[in-house]
Amino acid sequence: MSLDVLTFGLNHVSAPVAVRERVSFPGDVLRSALDGLRATFQSRLREAAILSTCNRTEIYCAADPEVSEHIPAWLADFNKLEAVSLQPHLYRYQHNDAVRHAFRVASGLDSMVLGEPQILGQMKDAMRVANEAGALGTLLHQLFQRTFSVAKEVRSQTAIGAHSVSMAAASVRLAERVFGDLSETSVLFIGAGEMIELCATHFAATNPKHMMVANRTRERAETLATQLSASTMKLADLPDAIAQYDIVVSCTASSLPILGLGLVEKATRARRHRPMVMIDLAVPRDIESEAGRLPDVYLYSVDDLGRMVQTASDARQAAVVQAEAIIENRVQHFMHWLESRANVPAILQYQQAAEHLRQHELDRARKALARGVDPNAVLEQFAHGLTQKYMHGPLAALHDSRDAEREHLLSLLPRLLPDVERRR
Repeated sequence: MSLDVLTFGLNHVSAPVAVRERVSFPGDVLRSALDGLRATFQSRLREAAILSTCNRTEIYCAADPEVSEHIPAWLADFNKLEAVSLQPHLYRYQHNDAVRHAFRVASGLDSMVLGEPQILGQMKDAMRVANEAGALGTLLHQLFQRTFSVAKEVRSQTAIGAHSVSMAAASVRLAERVFGDLSETSVLFIGAGEMIELCATHFAATNPKHMMVANRTRERAETLATQLSASTMKLADLPDAIAQYDIVVSCTASSLPILGLGLVEKATRARRHRPMVMIDLAVPRDIESEAGRLPDVYLYSVDDLGRMVQTASDARQAAVVQAEAIIENRVQHFMHWLESRANVPAILQYQQAAEHLRQHELDRARKALARGVDPNAVLEQFAHGLTQKYMHGPLAALHDSRDAEREHLLSLLPRLLPDVERRR
């Protein structure tokens, strides 16, 4: 059975956050998802990795191309969705298109923020999880290694990541639109992951009056708070404390909203209707979308921030052209490697046949030496025997061929024979 590289998924372009959050894979379910995927398709799907971020959910696999019709249904079923509701948002790539997509994703060309670097780390995490789950084999391992290499090449040889407006910087700008100077504001960060750390660093540069970090794990919250000269609190204390904060930035791995409409509405009343900026960077979302309808609440989702940072300068657009050229070249290299793998069984068979011939002639030579035959004569016979046996197959095929087949064999013969002159 021939395996090919297949990719299935949806992203910020093909699906709104309301759809993306329903097919995201939290870290604690990735292993079971990979096990379930491989168990469902068995030998037809040998390798798999799942990339799940706030902007995309993608399945990379080495599989029989015939399973491509069934994986979308598996994705819907695993997430308890109707396949028909998911189908319009899904894309699928195969063979060189799948490879090109992986290279573009890692290089930041397919990101909401053009050139953003976080996606590369997220792809490395996806590879690590797949490897730990025993779902990574030669094909995907090679694909990911080359993907990381291409991303490095793109970032080092082009300006794709230069002067990028990050989601974190956009968060600050949105808050400044409402409050202007942020030095008199109080900021609450819910979560303590990479995105919150980036946002907190940007907000800290504006010297807000007070910053607070709330996280499920107290130790991680304290680590981040120490870096920012901020305070910490328990998630359980949010209902009583949220009204104290002008700006709330949330990005957790919770599968359910942690700030509901009722809680936010109560907080706005306690604030006497002073404005509150709420930035929800999580997928699935941490804050119920209905909260954005409250007159004093300015709620922004990850898609809202993405629209702020999609515009790129002419220089970066030129960098995109350069990056695409690098990627296209590396796609061709990978496809050459992939296609060469198809020759491996034939090469092994040829090597085994050659080894059999060598061993046969070597045994004859040893027996002749044991009988006392002159060593020079034995060597002559050994060389002659190997030569005749190696030549027999090609010469017999040439002898039995006709017309176009003979012309084809004659054209191949110089390439198949060893270059004796060059080896002297």
